Parts: sequence; structure tokens; C-alpha cells
Amino acid sequence: MTQTDQTSTGSASAAAQAPQTLRCRRAECKAINAAGAEFCRVCGAPLPVVTPPPLLPTSPQEVLPYQSPPPAPRRIRQPFSLTTPLVYLLLCTYFVIVVFPMFWLFYSSLKPDREIFLHPFRLPSPDNIAWRNFSNAWVGGNFQSYFFNSVVMTVSTVLVTTFLAAMTAYAVSRFTFPLARPIFFYFLAGLMIPIQLAIVPLFFQLKSFHMLDSRPGLFFVYLAFGFPFAVFVLTGFFKTLPSSLHESALLDGATEFQAFWHVMLPLARPGLITVAIFLFLGNWNEFFVAFMTISGRGGENIQTLPLGLAKITIVSNYRSDWGMAFAGLVLMMLPTLIAYVFLQKHLTKGITAGAIKG
Repeated sequence: MTQTDQTSTGSASAAAQAPQTLRCRRAECKAINAAGAEFCRVCGAPLPVVTPPPLLPTSPQEVLPYQSPPPAPRRIRQPFSLTTPLVYLLLCTYFVIVVFPMFWLFYSSLKPDREIFLHPFRLPSPDNIAWRNFSNAWVGGNFQSYFFNSVVMTVSTVLVTTFLAAMTAYAVSRFTFPLARPIFFYFLAGLMIPIQLAIVPLFFQLKSFHMLDSRPGLFFVYLAFGFPFAVFVLTGFFKTLPSSLHESALLDGATEFQAFWHVMLPLARPGLITVAIFLFLGNWNEFFVAFMTISGRGGENIQTLPLGLAKITIVSNYRSDWGMAFAGLVLMMLPTLIAYVFLQKHLTKGITAGAIKG
């Protein structure tokens, strides 16, 4: 800033501080005159001289040179790759393979048998929707009894297996004793035995215990084959929990079971939900073991959904009612879809949390 600019700036500030009008000193006049006048415009008396305040020194301000805005960043063009379209194509193909059979099953359950065979891929007409297929499956095919048996068997095995596996996994993962690792590998070996290999000795063992065609026999088989998987998943999950919480609970006077029940078990909720979902899906859709253990004459009243669906496809004289069978499949599939929709967040969280040891 130059000296002339500083002087003009100071003059402007002084002019702003100077009075704009002057009043006459005579008591009988008191007329208001314009600033800068020497004599009163009414009585002619001399007016006081107003001295402007001194100029305050101002520091020169640095004037920054003009800087142009930085240029916009150039968008880096990614090189074309054949991998990305191929991946999207595979994902879309897999989506169609998985979703289309479910969609086809749903609208086929609303068509009569004649339409299913004549036009298998055509959507049902609005004036010919066969809602009676669901009522026939539920009442005529005794589907309500099969559904109740599956709910009782699945819920009981899932609850008992998850609770016992949680206690076992907690003891194996949190306590240090000589048999901890052998016990863990013992349960891990149970995952390597296919159930088809053990079904023959298992059948004769249940027969010797008089547990064929009974709910306890099927319950213990489901418990035995679901227990190793539950222990394996929950052991990895309990290892991720901080040991300081367990130690703090013990210092506060809690017993080992109280620390497990009130502190560690609530923290393991994602892992418990993950195990429960897998056990539910496996037991709800299981056919082979149920067919070998409760398909006799004494087990007609306790048969589960897969066995019931195999029966309702044959209604009389070996004639298949496919509309009723598809309706039964839809009713059987709905609980698993509902459970997965509401619990998929916990399922993903439980799998990822149990896979990493923190």
C-alpha cells in the first residue's frame, strides 16, 4: 500500500469521526449550523472551531498476488478388462439358476395339474388360480401334522444342541487343561464322518434300545450329528472374546457359571444365532435320517415335513398330485426364507467374527 493510499484512508476515518453539525453557543439562539461554518446563520455569532482527531498510524498490509485456482484433477481412465464383464455374467447366471426355480415353484403351486403338464413355464391365468392346492396340502395331505412334528423336532434339537455346544466350546476355548485340545479334535473328527456311513450301525443301535419310530431316537441322532459342528464354530467365536471381561466378573464375586451365563454368553449372541440357523436349516430339510428312523408303522404320527411331502405326492392309485406337492413345498420353504431374511445380518456377523481371533 502506498503513502497516498494510507493518507486517504486516514482522512476518511477522521472525516467519519468529525461532527456533522455545529450548534450556536448563544443561549438565546442555539441554532444548528452545517459543519465547517465559521459564523451562525441566524445571529451571526462566531462558531467554535472543531479540531479533527489526529490520524492513527496504520500498518501497511501485504497485498498477495493473484493465484489462479488449481486445475481440476484429471480422471484416470481405467484400462478395459475382460474380467469384470465375465464376473458380472457369472453372477447373473448364478442368480437366475438360484432364483428362477423358486419362482417357478411358487407360480406352479397355483396351477392345476393339467396346466402344469400342458404349459409348465406359463404363468397361471388370474381366473384359474388354484388356491385349493394349499388347502388340499394342509388338510387333505395331513400337512398340519407334519408341520407340527417338524417344528417340535427342529426347535428342540436346535435349542438343546446350541446350549450344550456353547458350554462345551466355552470350556475348551477359555480353560487350560491337558485334555482341551484332544477334546476339540475329537469333536472335529465327528465332522469327517458322513452320516450315510454310520446309518447302518446307528439303525441297529436304535433298534436294540427300542428307540426306532420315536421322537427321542430321532432327537438324539440330530443332536449327535449337529453337536460337532456347533462346538467347532462356537470354539472359534469364544476365542475372540476378551478374557478381561471374564476375569472382571470373577473378581466381582461371580461363579464360573454366572460369568458364563451373564457375561460371556450374551457377547456370543452372533455366534449362537449363526449356529442355530445352520442347525435349523439342516434339521428342517433333513430326509435321510428321518426316513431310516421314523418311517415305520409306529412312526406315522410323528413323521416330519420331508417324509410328509414324499407321501402327499402319491394321493391314490399311484397318481401324483403335483399342484398339491408344489403347494406343500412352498409351505415348507417359507419358514426358512423368513428366518434367513430376518437373521442374515447376525449370520454374516457371526461367521466373520468367529473366523478371526482377536
